Parts: sequence; structure tokens; C-alpha cells
Amino acid sequence: MRYRIESLPMVGGGLDYSAAFQRAIELIGKRWTGAVVKALIPAPARFNQLLAGIPGISDRVLTERLRELETEGIVERLVDPGPPVRVSYRLTSRGRALEPVLSAVADWAESWLTTQAAAVG
Repeated sequence: MRYRIESLPMVGGGLDYSAAFQRAIELIGKRWTGAVVKALIPAPARFNQLLAGIPGISDRVLTERLRELETEGIVERLVDPGPPVRVSYRLTSRGRALEPVLSAVADWAESWLTTQAAAVG
């Protein structure tokens, strides 16, 4: 008995690609970036507060992520001249606009990534 195997057509020119979407996914999908932005949603925070509040992140990586987010206009660095000098970070309006995006990802993660059964289903 022979079976005919039909293959699906290759995805080609009709692919819905957006360079802006790709850039956004790469930015917020970078390791620890989402955690840093999420940590700043409730209120501005100082470096050591972020370091203590994001388990597993190193000070070097936190510094890199904060600089990247500042360059992208998502986070702003606030300097209180003191004495003593205090530096804190807060989300800009551009950063605040990510709140519903991160909330949607958190909802999806709760629904689909919390149990082994959900991953299979």
C-alpha cells in the first residue's frame, strides 16, 4: 500500500516581516532586559535595589542593560547631587509603553509555562 505525502508550501515572499518588530523582539528579548524593565514599572530604583531585586543578574550585566535601555530611550538615569550623590533609574514614557507588552507576556507565561502539562497541551 502506498501513501502520498503532501508537503506544505514553502513560506516565501508573502511572509509578514517587519524590521521594527524584529528589532523590538531582539531588544526586549535580550537576557535580563525584561526583568530590568519589569522591576522599574512600579517606581524608580537605585542600582543596588535592582541588583538585589533581580535574582541571578550580575552587576556587570545590569550595568550593560541599563546603558542599552538608556541609549534606546526606555530608561533614564537620574542623578541626585547629594551629598551623597545618588543615582536612580526610571522608565521614560517609551519604557512605560512596554508595560502592557510585559503584562501580556507574563499572562502567557502563567498560562503556558507553569506546568509540564501546559507545555505539551
